Amino acid sequence: MPKILTIEDDESLTLNMTRTLAAGRYLIDIARTGREGMAKAMAGDYDIVALARSLPDLDGLTILAAMRGVGMETPVLIMSAMPDIEQRVEAFRAGCDDYLCKPFSFAEMSVRIEALLRRRPRITESETVLRAGELELDLIRHKVRRRERELKLKPTECRLLEFMMRHPDQVLTREMISKAVWGYEFVPGTNLIEVHVGRLRKKIHIAGERQVIRTIRGSGYLLL
Repeated sequence: MPKILTIEDDESLTLNMTRTLAAGRYLIDIARTGREGMAKAMAGDYDIVALARSLPDLDGLTILAAMRGVGMETPVLIMSAMPDIEQRVEAFRAGCDDYLCKPFSFAEMSVRIEALLRRRPRITESETVLRAGELELDLIRHKVRRRERELKLKPTECRLLEFMMRHPDQVLTREMISKAVWGYEFVPGTNLIEVHVGRLRKKIHIAGERQVIRTIRGSGYLLL
């Protein structure tokens, strides 16, 4: 069943959307704030994100830009009370796939979601499996293997490993990792990246063998 993330602070609208979409055999996940929605969108595996243009704590286009900034191609349907052509153009330029003006018909919403699902390209296995050394990452099934051992990684760890596997033998700075994995600029003085790299390193390590993620002091990290 297709999984849809709805990021919307209007409880009445969210309730009606959920009823309509659930009847259409969709799995629905809800975020009522922009920050919660961004976290779910970045960490989850959704077929579509239905995103409010205006949210009380975070602009919808900021969330959209963050998703596109880390390479996420999940179709995004913007829901907005701003009907002006300038607002529509701004949203499409930011990377949205469709734009629905409030108030809208829930029947029309369902049809637009069906159309977005039909647009998704068919991807061959060769395009979705990354390999670097002994590591193999299936981007569709979110499965990671080292040799014959399957590794249990969290979504953020998968995104971090994917970024490293796409740039093997290259020193990746904290600024590069922060922008690619989390979608925002690195904040000096925090240890967010060190913590996640440390956890990933432990999960992919084989006892008695060299570490495949090397710390380059003062520069960043290197996947060997």
